[in-house]
Amino acid sequence: MKNKTFSLILICFTWIVAAQAQDMENSWDKNISRNEHPNIQWFKDAKFGLFIHWGLYSKLGGVWMDKNYYGSGEWIMNVAKANADAYAEEAANMDLSDYNPEEWAMLAKKAGIKYVVITAKHHEGFTMYDSKVSDFTIVKSTKYGKDPMLPLSQKIREQGIEFGFYYSQFLDWHEPNGGGNRWDFDESKKDYQEYYSRKAIPQLKELLSNYGPLGTIWFDMPGGLTYEQTKSLVDTLRKIQPNCLFSSRVGQGLGDYRDFGDSEVPGRPIHGAWESIYTHNDSWGFIAHDKNFKSPKEIIQLLAEVASKGGNLMLNVGPDGKGAIPAYSRKYLLEVGKWLDRFGDGIYKTTYGFIPRQPWGVTTSKPGKLYLHIFDLPENHQILVPGMNVDIQHVYQLDSGEKLSWNKNNDDLTVTLPVLTDSRNTVVVVEYAGVLTDKYDQLPVTVSAQYRLNKLLPNDATREGAATIKSITHSDYFGNWKHTTCLTEMKKPEDVVHFNLRFTDPGDYKIMLSYNCEVENSRQEGVIEFNKQRYLFQTVRTGGKYTNKEPLMFHNHHIAIVTVTEPGVYSLKIYPLKEGKELFKLQSIQIDPLK
Repeated sequence: MKNKTFSLILICFTWIVAAQAQDMENSWDKNISRNEHPNIQWFKDAKFGLFIHWGLYSKLGGVWMDKNYYGSGEWIMNVAKANADAYAEEAANMDLSDYNPEEWAMLAKKAGIKYVVITAKHHEGFTMYDSKVSDFTIVKSTKYGKDPMLPLSQKIREQGIEFGFYYSQFLDWHEPNGGGNRWDFDESKKDYQEYYSRKAIPQLKELLSNYGPLGTIWFDMPGGLTYEQTKSLVDTLRKIQPNCLFSSRVGQGLGDYRDFGDSEVPGRPIHGAWESIYTHNDSWGFIAHDKNFKSPKEIIQLLAEVASKGGNLMLNVGPDGKGAIPAYSRKYLLEVGKWLDRFGDGIYKTTYGFIPRQPWGVTTSKPGKLYLHIFDLPENHQILVPGMNVDIQHVYQLDSGEKLSWNKNNDDLTVTLPVLTDSRNTVVVVEYAGVLTDKYDQLPVTVSAQYRLNKLLPNDATREGAATIKSITHSDYFGNWKHTTCLTEMKKPEDVVHFNLRFTDPGDYKIMLSYNCEVENSRQEGVIEFNKQRYLFQTVRTGGKYTNKEPLMFHNHHIAIVTVTEPGVYSLKIYPLKEGKELFKLQSIQIDPLK
């Protein structure tokens, strides 16, 4: 009778060996179930989560055999091709002497965090809890000798925060039969079924059975499981904790919420439950020499951007091998928490804003309320909010409650904002009566001389011919994945990207294209057509052939000055002059007023 529940999955279990060579885009399963989980609402309302990458790699701190490694510290065993036995010996000196679960929980609370997800087992195979089915654990292999997850799960929940575990179900470089380690173990001799049935499945059952009610299990690297095998796994785990949510990386479209790629925000609003994950510096796991931390301003504006598209931001920190969270992470998270104390009503329990991104910032919404997240105050202090086909009741600053002067002309709302009470993001509330129409894809892009620059993004364009929009994965270091949305595949004059622009001020404007162009595609001619007048340019090279393991370099190419004689809607088109290779990967267009 033992393991009877898994008989189907084990009988038909056949790993697709090619999954070990899967590229990162394919390993990030973004598909979710069509049936919404009955417990999903807390996740939709949360908006701000804390990811914690903590493992044996944290003790190494980015150094193996006296060599510094860069990128993702949790991948150091793979990148250094460290012998599994030698790597495991490092656990003996991991003592967690600075670990204080109560301090971690208080930090999360003060930072405004609504859920925490921590690595139970990452790809290295080291288990950061008391697992009975493996000896390679924090309890059995280290001086610490205790389970750090039990008190952490309790302290987190005491603060009213949801708690969950990350688990890498396919990759396990410590196990001879686990996925990924081909430098120590002969691929032809691997028995993935043995690894899966002996370690992965029992450990997932331990996590769901021994740590109280979990908000989520955050799966990673689904590997080669078929739909039937994944569904059998999901159904079995659901029986242990029916209310626990599963991330989309469980695979086969069976997750409860959608996770995009590492450090990826979609270009437009996404309906349903979803999440963007970013790390605070460059690495997810602790690297002692990685000091490139995002500022409070960057985090606050990123949080607002993600919320404006309907999603959650889960920000990662990487504690060191002793259990200390980096000082800048602590300091900056507390700063974000102070901002949320003042402006959090414009983040928590909101959905995407029905008004698209404007030169001043982004919007979020609740029934009867539109929140204006002001990143940039125009010179005349007049905030234009187009598309307001409702009756305006009140306009005020969220933090102070101060009423603001406003006027409405047709569907244009103009708010006078004397000063930003927070230069990083001041939130203004517009209360209204009626039904605000979703205008996200209907309004022309506002361009104003009251701002230093105006930026057009790929999702602002309509496309003709073969022109398309793509999220392109790239990296500075291995594992430091980034995603940039670009307009691509423009090879013929009929492959056109078209922007409708609403200029609020007459004057001269300089147009600049930011693009990537491979050497073999360079020196082709393109056309900017503005108000039916053509401006020619020739592309310049930005680098060699694209690979996601290298940086994606962009050139800021100033093309032309155009004159706007009166306020109104103008057309801007871009296309190749002649048929040829791909013109470029267009990241953005900047339109700067000249004064």
